[in-house]
Amino acid sequence: MNWLSDRFELSHGAGAPTLRPMEGLRGLAVLLVFLVHYTTLAAPWQDGGSASALLARLLHLAGNSGVDLFFVLSGYLIYGSLIARRQAFLPFMRRRLLRIYPTYGAVFLLYLALSLAFPAESKIPPAAPDAALYLLQNLLLLAPLLGEPPLITVSWSLSYELFYYLATPLLIAAFGLRRRRRRWRVAFLFTVAAAIVAGYLALGAPLRSMMFIAGALLHEARGHLREVGGGLRLPNEGLSLAALAGALALLVLPLAAPLKIAALGAALFLLCLCCFERPQGWLGRVFCCAPLRWLGNMSYSYYLLHGLLLKAAFAALARLPQPSPGPLLFWGALPLLLAVTLAGAAALFLLVERPLSLAPRRAPVLAGRA
Repeated sequence: MNWLSDRFELSHGAGAPTLRPMEGLRGLAVLLVFLVHYTTLAAPWQDGGSASALLARLLHLAGNSGVDLFFVLSGYLIYGSLIARRQAFLPFMRRRLLRIYPTYGAVFLLYLALSLAFPAESKIPPAAPDAALYLLQNLLLLAPLLGEPPLITVSWSLSYELFYYLATPLLIAAFGLRRRRRRWRVAFLFTVAAAIVAGYLALGAPLRSMMFIAGALLHEARGHLREVGGGLRLPNEGLSLAALAGALALLVLPLAAPLKIAALGAALFLLCLCCFERPQGWLGRVFCCAPLRWLGNMSYSYYLLHGLLLKAAFAALARLPQPSPGPLLFWGALPLLLAVTLAGAAALFLLVERPLSLAPRRAPVLAGRA
C-alpha cells in the first residue's frame, strides 16, 4: 500500500481535506467515461431486448456525464485560481500547456505510430499536404473546433479545456471581475451561460461548455458559504444524488438540449458542493477513498489512453475462440478490461504525466487533473 501511495498520492498539506473528495470525483468521472466506451464496443455481446442490455444502455447514458463532471471541476479550479489572485497571462498559459502537452504528446506519438503501422485504421489523410495539416490541427487541439475527427477521439474535450484556459483570464481582466462584488460576478456568469445557449441556438456553439460556468458558480457558492458561516442549509447527500438521478433521467426525454444540459450542470454543482462542504459525510467519505482518489489523480492519463487500450483488447479477444455472446461475457469481461486499461494508464502516469507535469509534492489547489 505504501508503494501505491508514494506513486499515486497527490493530496498533501493543509488543503488536502478539501481536495480529496475532488480527486475521488475525478475517479468517478473517468470510470463513467470508461463505461461509455466499454458498453459501445461490447454491444454485440448483448441481446438488444434483454434486461442486461437495458442496464448497459443506462450505464452508457450515465457515462456520458463523466466529461461534464470533468468540465465542472476544471471550471471550479481554473476560475477559482484566477479570481483568487492576479496572474500574468503568459506564465498562466505556460503552466496550463505544461499540464496538457507532455501526456498528450506521448499519446499523440503513439497514435501516429499505430496509424503508420495499421494504415487501414488510420484517420490521417493519404495526401502528404493534407496529412501534415491534419496532424498540425491535432497537435494544436484545433481539429474538433474545425469540424475534423480528432486523431485521439477523446481529445475533443481538451479543445474545450484549452479554449476555457484562454478565455477565462481574458474575461476576468476585461470585466474587472476580481474587484467586483460576488453578486455581480454571479450575474455575469449567468449572462455568459445565456450567451452560450444563444450561440448554440443560432450557430451550433458547443453547449457543454456551460459546465465550466457551473464550476465557476461552484467556486462563488463556496465563497458565499464561507462568508455567511452556518446561515444556510447545505444540500444533503440524498438530495444531491436524487438531483443527479433526475438530471440523468431527463436526458432520455424529448426536451430541448439547453434544458438537459442546465439540469445536469445544476445536479453536478450540487453533488460537488455537497462533497466539498461535507467531506466527513458518507458521500464525501466515499470520494475520499484512496483507490478512487488515486484513479482520479491519474485520470488524465487514463482518459487519453483507455480508448486505445480497450480497442486493442477487443481486437485481441476477437482472435481467440469466442464463447457464446450474452450477459455473462459482457459483464465478466468488464472488470478484466478495466484492469487492462488501469495498468496501461498507470504506466503512462508514472512514466510521463507525474514526472513531467506534476511536481512530486505539489500544492493541493493545483494537484490532479485541472
